[in-house]
Amino acid sequence: MRIDILTLFPSMFDGFLNESIIKRAIDKKLVEINVINFRDYSLDPHHKVDDTPYGGGAGMVLTPQPIMDAVDDIKTKESRVILLTPDGKRYNQQMAYDLSQEKHLIIICGHYEGFDDRIRSIVDIELSIGDYVLTGGEIPSMVIADSITRLLDGVIDKDSHLNDSFNNNLLDYPTYTKPRVYRGMEVPSVLLSGNHAEIEKYRQQEALKRTRDRRPDLLEK
Repeated sequence: MRIDILTLFPSMFDGFLNESIIKRAIDKKLVEINVINFRDYSLDPHHKVDDTPYGGGAGMVLTPQPIMDAVDDIKTKESRVILLTPDGKRYNQQMAYDLSQEKHLIIICGHYEGFDDRIRSIVDIELSIGDYVLTGGEIPSMVIADSITRLLDGVIDKDSHLNDSFNNNLLDYPTYTKPRVYRGMEVPSVLLSGNHAEIEKYRQQEALKRTRDRRPDLLEK
């Protein structure tokens, strides 16, 4: 898979691309992640990418030319263009699975007080990671790229993400490791029994209980 991220702040991605699972996936050539500064596409003599909004209002708005030209330059027949915006669809695990099947994603990071609405004309899907506002789309783009990359074949053990929270609309069950007793808290005895059928039953019950207590809205789905 190839993921191209359009941003005004490429250095924000230095740590993201050079640590942990993402770095290993890149090194193993399981994913290609490119960070592109769309300021480089500006035709303005001073490389401006924003301007004041028509009709007045606070702040500056991203102009369409640099972003749309950047997308035109890198887009192929296999590309899917994503715009990160507070009014996009709420991102979830099923979307991560769906997007992990794509061959090429282009993710546009907004900034400032918004973007010229004509940019939406080149977008396939608009996404939001939650009902709050950030200074830009860089952090959401990392969230989305991370959640997709870990689902690619060979990045992590398949069983690890099949048992993730939000699969089958359930939160994950509680897990434990050594020591068996810590500060008076004991590991549930069923996990030490060696009875895999009972362990699976316990985990299903705990996942259901945790979801009912913490996210009952998931059960309604």
